[in-house]
Amino acid sequence: MIDSHVHFWKYDPVRDAWITKDMEAIRKDFMPEDFSLFLQKNYIDGCIAVQADQSDKETEFLVNLAKENPFIKGVVGWIDLNSEKREEFLQKYQAEKSLKGFRVIAEGEGSGFLLQKQVLEGIAALRRYGYTFDILLRQNQLSDAVQLSEKLPSQPFILDHCGKPDLKTNNLKDWKCMISELAQNPDVYCKTSGLLTEGNRKKPDERSIFEILDFTFSQFGIQRVVFGSDWPVMLLGGNYALWLELISKYVSQFSTEEQQLFFSGNAVTFYNLE
Repeated sequence: MIDSHVHFWKYDPVRDAWITKDMEAIRKDFMPEDFSLFLQKNYIDGCIAVQADQSDKETEFLVNLAKENPFIKGVVGWIDLNSEKREEFLQKYQAEKSLKGFRVIAEGEGSGFLLQKQVLEGIAALRRYGYTFDILLRQNQLSDAVQLSEKLPSQPFILDHCGKPDLKTNNLKDWKCMISELAQNPDVYCKTSGLLTEGNRKKPDERSIFEILDFTFSQFGIQRVVFGSDWPVMLLGGNYALWLELISKYVSQFSTEEQQLFFSGNAVTFYNLE
């Protein structure tokens, strides 16, 4: 099993201002030694470390953690897509074998951010260097993801957190429409991470989560849906054991081979893991 979406940080109240006071459970350090407690207990073989801060230092931080911790199988770093020096950085990063792709926190930007000319050129440059791109958007921004995949059809994309469906209202008509269009591109994958925090964080709704999973699998198919947790952010809506129990219960309907694809094979393929 490979968890395709894990974060690590040394908590800084200024840099990590997005972690507000009502998120007390994650207002502290979360390092590899903390996550390693779950590895043996839950039969997790490794993880993908994903950026949480938008800085070059963040990428360096995660790459160094991967060198020190073999269970970090890959890193999704951050890069300034608007920078005139992005090619210089991409060339430099070629030496870092753990670095598999990049992400920007586009959910915090206005609609159309990923479709700007320089940003598009930056994402297009990733493919030339063999890098993937994680798409982080909210439900009401998903039309940007559809247009992005149409403009760059051969770029490997993966949608984080199923596109953050609105499980608070369960108004999913637009989400289903956008997911259906996005899934038509065979180079777009989808992570099941983050669903515990998209609805009622005090009492996760299994039925609503399973509805999201039903539609996600029906559109992307078993070969393009990837297991992930969004640890430690997911602690705001439960715990690792709860999420693993829920997701294992859901995928029990699939064959052993199909479950293997979901829990590890698809992540290995998408992120080109050794």
